[in-house]
Parts: sequence; C-alpha cells; structure tokens
Amino acid sequence: MDPGLHVKQAINHLERVLSYATFVAEGRKAVVHLTLEDWHVVADMLFHMETPREFVPNQISQFRLDGDNQVIELDTEEYDIRLEIA
Repeated sequence: MDPGLHVKQAINHLERVLSYATFVAEGRKAVVHLTLEDWHVVADMLFHMETPREFVPNQISQFRLDGDNQVIELDTEEYDIRLEIA
C-alpha cells in the first residue's frame, strides 16, 4: 500500500518530532509544539484514517490521545513525547 499525501505529511512531521525531541527533552520527557494544522495531520493519521502500523515510524512504540483529546503522546525507547498545539 502506498501512503497518500496526507499520510506522507504526517510521517514527515513525526520524523521531525522524533529528531527535535532530542533537543528539548528533560530526562525522558519532551514537549513538542506543532501548528494546529500539523497537529491535526498527525492526529488524522494516527487516530482517524486506519493507517497501517507499518507507516508509523519504528521508534514510536505506543501513541495515544490525552488532555481531553488535545495532546498526542508518543512513547519511544528514549523519550515520552507530548505533542501540543502551539
């Protein structure tokens, strides 16, 4: 299956988030802010589009919504990342 443009954009955002987390992490915790539009692209891919797990970057072991569905949490081997809307 070839991912569509929306999924490709979300993958790109997630890869950037994973790279950026290294710079903002305090211990295991990292908070990354995305624009409203970028946050929704990622949320769509992870929670609304039935995207196959193989398209989610391998570093992400788990993901979920939190904070009254306003925060995406990503778990990796190194970090617990919170994606918030800027």
